[in-house]
Amino acid sequence: MTSNTDQPAIRVDGLWQVFGPHGNTALRAAQEAGGSRDEIAARLTRQDLIPAVRDASFEVAPGELFVIMGLSGSGKSTLIRGISRLVEPSAGAVSIEGEDVLAASKARMTELRRTRMGMVFQHFGLFPHMTVLDNVAYPLKVGGVGRKARYDKARPIVEMVGLEGREGAFPRELSGGQRQRVGIARSLAGDCSVWFLDEPFSALDPLIRRQLQDEFLQIRKRLNTTILFITHDIAEALKLADRIAIMRDGVIIQIGTPAEIVLQPVDDYVRDFARDVARGRHARVGSLMRPADSVGPDDPGLRTDMTLDAALASCMSLYEPVPVHDGAGQVIGMVHPADLAAALQVDET
Repeated sequence: MTSNTDQPAIRVDGLWQVFGPHGNTALRAAQEAGGSRDEIAARLTRQDLIPAVRDASFEVAPGELFVIMGLSGSGKSTLIRGISRLVEPSAGAVSIEGEDVLAASKARMTELRRTRMGMVFQHFGLFPHMTVLDNVAYPLKVGGVGRKARYDKARPIVEMVGLEGREGAFPRELSGGQRQRVGIARSLAGDCSVWFLDEPFSALDPLIRRQLQDEFLQIRKRLNTTILFITHDIAEALKLADRIAIMRDGVIIQIGTPAEIVLQPVDDYVRDFARDVARGRHARVGSLMRPADSVGPDDPGLRTDMTLDAALASCMSLYEPVPVHDGAGQVIGMVHPADLAAALQVDET
């Protein structure tokens, strides 16, 4: 969960990524000419350039799991590659834990990727001639860690991702889900404090995917890691995220909690994403809570972390506002049963 601190783990400010001949020069000229983000993008498009990311700005708190989602071609993967400098952004600013990433030298970026930034992508990229243990320990080997020390470090990580007993297996002997676990374990070997994951489960069968999502959430509980997670799957985003940024045509359309995305979409594009989502399973009572100033006589025992489905089942026969409790049992607000019912109604427009 998010941590209370003044400094974000990741700060992105006005990031642009323009593809095409002399794209950076054209972007500077378009910005100097002035105009809105859309006007600048239109000028670039008329020059047969591709503004794949358009003036993206957001912050991620330490320990937060921040999901960036959108359809294919929305710019989400390009954005994460710009933040990690796997591609060089055309303009803007990026800082990770207070350090200006775009000003870092090539040697410094290599060091950051070894010691601070873990990365997992859709394609596993495992070394076929190495065992599971050697694949996981490889970042430590590159960092100069001795054989015994790196194996001692890698074994608990292999166990954490559920591959105990498979340390000596080669990638060809593993299932797709097991290979992805090796990729996740390898990215954790360097004790990363910021973790980038680009559609890590999308190539897997649905059943294995759901299993890995559950295991990923369990792994996260054991880590003090900030996570930037890319997906095109709204169900995956709602299941994993503390907050979600939804992209379209290189632009961040909305940033919000899962409940805000489901219950308060800013436009039809976001609304279409959430149209088939079971609202009652993803939105929590806390998202509808009001100050506790007019509570009725009944107390069905609602908690801020209850789903709307569970809350409505507890008070569907009541007609007055009821109290909402925190984890310690203290009343911290109220909710009206009618608000729960209204929030669960499907918008057919």
